[in-house]
Amino acid sequence: MNKIKLIISREYLTRVKKKSFIVMTILGPILFAAMMIVPAWLASIEDTEIKNIAIIDESGVFINKIENTKFIKFDYLENQKLKDIKSNFSELNYYAVLQILPSISYEPSAVHLYSNKQSSFEVISHISNAMEEELKYKKLKANGINEDILKSIKSDVNVRTIQWTDEGDEKENFTEVNMILGYASGFLIYFFIFLFGAQVMRGVIEEKTSRIVEIIVSSVKPFQLMMGKIVGIALVGLTQFLLWIVLTFTIVFGIKMAFFSDLGKIDTQEIVAQNLFENQSPLPATTNINEDFASPDKISLILDKIKSVNYPLVIGLFIFYFIGGYLLYGSLFAAIGAAVDNETDTQQFMLPITIPLILGIFVMMNAIQTPDSPVAFWFSIIPFTSPIVMMVRVAFHVDPWELYLSMGILVITFIGTTWLAGKIYRTGILMYGKKVNYAELWKWIRYKS
Repeated sequence: MNKIKLIISREYLTRVKKKSFIVMTILGPILFAAMMIVPAWLASIEDTEIKNIAIIDESGVFINKIENTKFIKFDYLENQKLKDIKSNFSELNYYAVLQILPSISYEPSAVHLYSNKQSSFEVISHISNAMEEELKYKKLKANGINEDILKSIKSDVNVRTIQWTDEGDEKENFTEVNMILGYASGFLIYFFIFLFGAQVMRGVIEEKTSRIVEIIVSSVKPFQLMMGKIVGIALVGLTQFLLWIVLTFTIVFGIKMAFFSDLGKIDTQEIVAQNLFENQSPLPATTNINEDFASPDKISLILDKIKSVNYPLVIGLFIFYFIGGYLLYGSLFAAIGAAVDNETDTQQFMLPITIPLILGIFVMMNAIQTPDSPVAFWFSIIPFTSPIVMMVRVAFHVDPWELYLSMGILVITFIGTTWLAGKIYRTGILMYGKKVNYAELWKWIRYKS
């Protein structure tokens, strides 16, 4: 046991001191934090450029109907030709020219926005929404329907999903958060198994080709060497993953406090309650994308969804399935590394290992939609795919007996594959210059100690 500890310590310290480990440990949280912060920051940026848009309304329907905004101003031109405006466009200092053809009432594409640059989505969206509302009003009026009636019956519906247990307890859950959490957990396990499993295989091949393994196995048994290498690299992976989590949340929290500190001062519950008691929708009927995203009730809903997750359970199971899946596949990767002399020869043995992992990704996509389907159930029990698929199902809800069954079978399978891999590793680690096939591997497995 002491020899295995020494090997684990050697593998761990050697890798955490590498420049690649340090660089990725620093860059990883920065990239993850950027993925969380930058989209929200970009969505909150308001374009403050004043955009003057000339309107040539040949239909006569939309004169003074498209209202100005804070940064978008409209200039309705009469008795003007489009070609005259285009010829003097740079001198007139217009952002764009909007031409509305007479056929707009029956031809949706009879609206043209001319500009010498790419028109922004905000401008296009504001114009199209305003024109759609005006056309709808005209058609309602033509059919004798009062627009106020339609506004009064319009309501927003927010479906709350509540799950109850056999004991009668009720708990609200949020499908969107569960889908994102399940997908992220499953994909991270898939990524880490491949990443660190390949490191085990390359480490074995390097030691084998450099002949340093001949010196090492003179002091320890091949099985001890294999287990020490697998566990040591697993600890490296866990260390890097935990550092990523801590550093990512530290960076996000620091940036939030430095640049978005006013977010926590908004009393969202009071605002939403006030709107509800006034028989108003918590959201205004017409709003732009940024206002809708940043509205207090939306922020409150998002925070409630995030807080609803049982993070200790999810993180605990993630660590278990990461370790279990890694040890299962890590032993197989170590066996492959011991059986070959270079990475080129590993291709024939990689296919049986990669197929279950890739299949697990495809089943994970199905499990996100139907987590209780027979396919999702069985693939969350089969140990070669359970680390990926079960994390998706856990995000929704899994009966305890299913979870215990999956975990138990994974542990038993890991012990079995480690035993088989140890048989291959013991023979192959000292074999050089021979092309190995599956028949040869079977002979190695059948060798008696």
